[in-house]
Amino acid sequence: MRLTPDDAQPVDAGTFARLMAPFDPFEAKPAVAVAVSGGRDSLALALLTSDWAAARGGRIAALIVDHGLRPGSAEEAASTRALLESLRIEAVVLGWSGPKPRSGLQAAARTERYRLLSGECRRRGILHLLLAHHADDQAETVTMRAARGSGPDGLAGMAAQVERSDVRLLRPLLAVPRARLTATLLARGVPWIDDPSNADPRFERARLRAAAPSGAAVAAREHGTRAGDERRLARAAVETLEFDQTGGVVIDRAGFCRLDAGLQIRLLSRVVLAIGGRDHAPRRDRAERAAHRLAAPVVRGKSGKGQDFTLSACRLTLRQVPSSRRLRWIVWPESGRNGRQPLVPAEFFACGGPVASHVD
Repeated sequence: MRLTPDDAQPVDAGTFARLMAPFDPFEAKPAVAVAVSGGRDSLALALLTSDWAAARGGRIAALIVDHGLRPGSAEEAASTRALLESLRIEAVVLGWSGPKPRSGLQAAARTERYRLLSGECRRRGILHLLLAHHADDQAETVTMRAARGSGPDGLAGMAAQVERSDVRLLRPLLAVPRARLTATLLARGVPWIDDPSNADPRFERARLRAAAPSGAAVAAREHGTRAGDERRLARAAVETLEFDQTGGVVIDRAGFCRLDAGLQIRLLSRVVLAIGGRDHAPRRDRAERAAHRLAAPVVRGKSGKGQDFTLSACRLTLRQVPSSRRLRWIVWPESGRNGRQPLVPAEFFACGGPVASHVD
């Protein structure tokens, strides 16, 4: 679904229900959490989600993370909680305690934020965490990743759905321009807090916003392109991948070789991301080299350990099926790197298989 940036009308219940539909199925009475900063985007998402859940007999919890990085942040978090509670939305403040790094502050804050949010969801038994990234955020993300030489998954932008081992991250607003979220709050008379760090020139995203404040049209185009890419990727996964009972994923080499080069890179990047458990797929140059290696002709007598290699916390081993000439690559977590098996995205095994699922 695409919402145009010129249409600055509020997002209504029907529109939001259509935005949530691709994430079905939920529980009969869905329990969801929303990450709320106090800014307009996350407040609008909390209001829309609260109405959506109530219409289905469900409930939501608004999770507010106080990073403690600015004077007055605790008061802002408390004010946001009071506002949400006045709107009959349960809210809790989660604090980042302990020392803060001197460098890489935003990355460290992001890691801690997701740790706190996931931990609270786990404590409450909530399996769906909604994030308020929207069309303008998506355009900025694509621009920044392109500048860093990201791989194909990175250049596709933020995913609308990310399966983690204990929670689903859902971004229903990726096709919605920020102007519509602002209009949603104005129509309801709900105030918001603008985070001053959003305009701090020390941070890359703030500098990008100052240079190009409107990216919704670009993001809408990227959203449509990504949807088509995801469908192709899911079909390729079902045709090429198998689940290995030892905790890895099997890539049929012959099937992998039949894919075009771009799809090979995307499929391998997604498998490695799921199995390795890292936050980001491998860089484009590393993913390209690895995909070429998977599809390269096999030297006679070297279908075993001589072909093995590692990539992004995974080890890839080439093996021959017993009593057959069929070759397959097996992707496992690299020894000593992962404490538990991460959740493999369900769309890879759409035809069934012994894969964990959040939905009964």
